[in-house]
Amino acid sequence: MARKRGRWIVVMAVVVLVVWWAGTRDEQRPGSGQQGGAASELSSPEDGSDEVARFAEPVVEHATAAGINPRLLMAVLYNESYKPHDPALQRAWQRIDPDAAFGIANMHEAAFNDTKQGRDFADRDWHELPDDPDLAVQAAAWHLHDLDAQLPAELPGDYSRDDLLAMGYNAGAGNMAEFARGVTPGSQAQSYVDRLHDNWDKAGAAIAERGSR
Repeated sequence: MARKRGRWIVVMAVVVLVVWWAGTRDEQRPGSGQQGGAASELSSPEDGSDEVARFAEPVVEHATAAGINPRLLMAVLYNESYKPHDPALQRAWQRIDPDAAFGIANMHEAAFNDTKQGRDFADRDWHELPDDPDLAVQAAAWHLHDLDAQLPAELPGDYSRDDLLAMGYNAGAGNMAEFARGVTPGSQAQSYVDRLHDNWDKAGAAIAERGSR
């Protein structure tokens, strides 16, 4: 009974944090009465698009270093913007679901620990991701790099390399390899690549805007 009560308290805490998070976003929208300054400049619409676009600089930097398409990484971040990435919310939810993902790229602990090996962020910890978007982008870039290394040079199926990498990011390297061999993706993986296509133009625009500054 005590364990159930404790779990319920955590659930309620998450609910309160979600309500608080939504309220702060309402306060930051144009016309809400908030004055100018850094907070209003960083305000985001409900679909999270401005919040994602502002990471175009580190996306280009880390994607280039990892040898992957910056537009792919940007589109993956848009795909992963379906939930709030407030650090307090993420940590509260992780107490309910220990397998929850952290950071703006929603990376799981095992994936982060595998990816960081031999890299210049090898001494960093997965628990830092909610507070460090740059680290989250860097880790996602190199994770995509590692997935790319597991794909054959020639792809016999109907999916592009970027499509497969996105599905690998979502469904894991083993499933990605199956999809690359022509196995039909399940509904979740197909939905993920469909959203990638929906976000592709938006991702390209964010990258192009970064280059025009």
